[in-house]
Amino acid sequence: MTRLITLEQINQYKRFVEEAADKALVEVGLDKNELQKLINNGDEFQARIIADIREISKSNHFVNEEMESSYGYPLDYRIKDITKQINILHQFFPDIGLADEKIVEQPLPANAEGWFAIPKWQLVAETYNEAVQKVLDLIKKQRKGKFHNWRENKLEEEYLRQHEHTVKKLEMLAEQQKGYDILVVAVQSGIKHRGRSVRRAREVFMANEFGLGAFEIGCILLVYPERLQHCRDLWIDCAGNEYAFDAVDDFSYVPCFGFYSGKVRFEISCFNCASVYRGSASGFLL
Repeated sequence: MTRLITLEQINQYKRFVEEAADKALVEVGLDKNELQKLINNGDEFQARIIADIREISKSNHFVNEEMESSYGYPLDYRIKDITKQINILHQFFPDIGLADEKIVEQPLPANAEGWFAIPKWQLVAETYNEAVQKVLDLIKKQRKGKFHNWRENKLEEEYLRQHEHTVKKLEMLAEQQKGYDILVVAVQSGIKHRGRSVRRAREVFMANEFGLGAFEIGCILLVYPERLQHCRDLWIDCAGNEYAFDAVDDFSYVPCFGFYSGKVRFEISCFNCASVYRGSASGFLL
């Protein structure tokens, strides 16, 4: 459901318009006659402003990269208590500390399905790429070998990196939850963006929304192994990552967690490829 705009947003919008008008007068350098001509063509002037607002504010890019999907979550998938999630994580990462569990007392942001506990990757390994590899190894161990990494030995920095938008949002979360090793994040694990390409999902992200990467989603799967257990369970695109297939600085792919042939699979797909059986996972700031 669309949230109502706030008074603060309205005031900020009006301030932007006033500042733009003042800036235009200075930069364009209109004389008296030119300004009067603009005033005389006020209707056309306003129409162009409205058209620009509509173009900039609406998410009309890549609309052909989405389709209807009936794929969803397993029937036994339920959000666990945050304390239970933390205890499960400690089984895999015994050296990490605690989380600010009081955050779950706040209202859940719109479109999130629950509060999820996700460790800071910096406390798991020296680099993000090493942290991803460690999580994939843990998933393989947890699944008793029923896991296949299609990008084995191709997870170094020249292949895999975090999306810039995700890095900024995670830094904001870390600052908000300073002093804690585990972040408490409002998350949806794919269903909001099912049937959309990752590129389209990023286009329609809310202002407080950001894509989750392979490390974050991998940690969620460690806590929720039931999330992927059938071939019709919605696969999870890692919209918080970018991947270069041939390590030639063309980061037009993204990792994905899926399930088929009785195994969890870690693979990649083009960021502009929409599929009925995949959806981008995302987190939300308060």
